Amino acid sequence: MRYRPEGLVQDPDAEDGPPGPREDAATAAPARFGLRAWLRWVWRQLTSMRVALLLLLLLAVVAIPGSFIPQRDQAPEGVAQYYADYPDLAPIMDRFSLFDVYASPWFAAVYLLLFISLVGCIVPRAVDHARALRTPPPKAPRRFTRFDNHAAFVSPLGAPQAADAVTGALRGYRIRREEAEGVTTLSAEKGYLREAGNITFHLALVGLLLSVLYGSLVHYRGQVIVVEGDTFANSRLAYDSFDSGVWYADGDLDPFRMTLEEFTAEFTDAGRAVDFQADVTVTEDGESRAEVIRLNAPLRVGGAAVSLQGNGYAPQVTVRDGNGELAFSGAVPFVPEDDIGYTSRGVIKVPDTTTDYQVGLNGWFLPTGVVDGDQAFSLSPDPENPMLVLDVWYGDLGLDLGVPQNVYELDTTAMTQVTEEVEGGQEPVRVIVTLGETVDLPEGLGSITFEAVPRFAGFDLRYDPTLGWVLAFALLALAGLCASLFLPRRRVFARIGTDGQGRTVVTAAALARNDDPGLGRELERVLAPVRPAPEQAVEQVQEHQDDGGAPARKDV
Repeated sequence: MRYRPEGLVQDPDAEDGPPGPREDAATAAPARFGLRAWLRWVWRQLTSMRVALLLLLLLAVVAIPGSFIPQRDQAPEGVAQYYADYPDLAPIMDRFSLFDVYASPWFAAVYLLLFISLVGCIVPRAVDHARALRTPPPKAPRRFTRFDNHAAFVSPLGAPQAADAVTGALRGYRIRREEAEGVTTLSAEKGYLREAGNITFHLALVGLLLSVLYGSLVHYRGQVIVVEGDTFANSRLAYDSFDSGVWYADGDLDPFRMTLEEFTAEFTDAGRAVDFQADVTVTEDGESRAEVIRLNAPLRVGGAAVSLQGNGYAPQVTVRDGNGELAFSGAVPFVPEDDIGYTSRGVIKVPDTTTDYQVGLNGWFLPTGVVDGDQAFSLSPDPENPMLVLDVWYGDLGLDLGVPQNVYELDTTAMTQVTEEVEGGQEPVRVIVTLGETVDLPEGLGSITFEAVPRFAGFDLRYDPTLGWVLAFALLALAGLCASLFLPRRRVFARIGTDGQGRTVVTAAALARNDDPGLGRELERVLAPVRPAPEQAVEQVQEHQDDGGAPARKDV
C-alpha cells in the first residue's frame, strides 16, 4: 500500500492486499439526514442549557406586553377604552391575543418549551450524578509532581498510623483506600453537593413552573370596597373586580360574610400615615367572630387570604332630581390622591331621575376643607371640616350601552357641563357642600345633601393553594444556586509507604475542578497530623516513583 495525498489506493505492483477506496471522499455521496436524525438534533438543541436560558429570557420578554396593555381578565374597561381610542388597531391586537397575553397560545408555547427543555436537560444529569455517587473516587495517579499543589516529606509516624491519620483528616470526603506491597494509597473526593446543588436548582425551577401553572388554573382573586357598616358576602357578583383560572367554578367559593365594623387610621402631625386597621366581623359556618386586619397581616377566611389594599372616605349623599324625587342615596367612595391632606377624587352618577336628563357629579372630597378664593384644598387627613367640591354634568351617562365603565371616571361623551358666564368667557359651575348641608344644583337639576362621612376599606381576596409550594421551591432554588456557586469540588491524593531505611514517606497532591484559592490550605490541613513538629529536623523528599512503588528519598 502507498500513501498519496488523495488517500489510500491499491498498489498496482502488489499481488494481494486490502482494496483501497473505490472513489475519492470528496466525490462520495453524502449521508442522508433523515427524520429520525432531525428529531434527535432538535431534541439535543432543545435540551441544551443555552436554549433553556434563551427560553427563560424569551418568557420574560413575551410577558412585557401584559404589563403595558390592558388585559381583558383584569381590566375589561381598559380594553373597551382601547377599542374606543384605537378602533383600527385594537382588532389587530386582539387577533394576536395581546389583550390576553398570559392565556395566549404563543405565551403557553414558550412556557411549555421551557418546561420541556428544563426536564430534558436536568433528568439525564440527575441520573448521571446518582450513578457517580455510587462510583468510588478515581485511582490516584502515579506521579504527584504534575499537580500545582503537592507535597512530599518524611513523617515521624509509622506508616499504618500515618495512613490512619490522613484518613481521619479526610472526614467529609468519599475515600478510596488501597493497600499494595506495604504502600497505602488514598484517593478522596468531595464537593458532590456542588453538582447536587446545580441539579436541585434546576429541579426547583421545574417545581416552580409546575406550581405557578397549577396555581394559574385553580386560583381566584378579587377586589372589593366595603364601607363602614356594610357587609360583603363571598359571591362572584359581590366583587368589584374578579379574576380566576380556567379550572375555577363559581361553586368553589367558600360561603362567608364579612362586615366592616370600623376602620381606623393613625397619622402623624405632618399628615403621614402610621397605621391602618380594619375591625371586621366574620360569619362562617353559622358562627360569628371578631377579627382585625392590618397592613401586611392578612386574614385567612374561607380558604382565601384577605388583605388591606386601600382606604379612604365614602361621603354619604342624597340627590333629588328637578322634580324633587329621590334619585340617588348612598355612600360614594372617593379615592385619595395625596398622602398629606387626603384630597380625594370621585364621581357621583345619578341615573334614576324623573326628568329628561341624567346627572353626573365629579370632583373632590376634602377632609379638612379650606376655600381660598378660587382654590379649595385640605389641610389634614382627619375629617375636621369635610367638604365636597363638585362639577355638574347632565345628559346621558352611557350606562345602558352594556360597556363596562370605571366607577371613578365620568364618561362625558354624551353629557354637557353646567357653566356660567364670566369675564372673558365661560367657566364651570362648581358646587361646594359641607357636612350636613343641602345645596341646590344649577339649571334646576335638583339638590344634593351631604349627610355623613363613613370610611371605606379596599380588600383583596386571593385564593391560591400553590403559594406555599412557590415559596418552598423558590427557597430551594436559592439554596441550590448558592451550593452550585460556592461549594468547592476537590480531590486529594496521598501515598504512604516506607523507604529503604524504614522511614515513613508521605507524598500527596490536591486538585480542584475550578479555580480554588483555598486548595493549598486544604492540603496542608489534611497533612498536618502526619507532618513532623516544627522543632524537628525536616527531611524533604522529591518524588521519584515507579509503578505504584514507594517514592525514593532524596536529601535536600
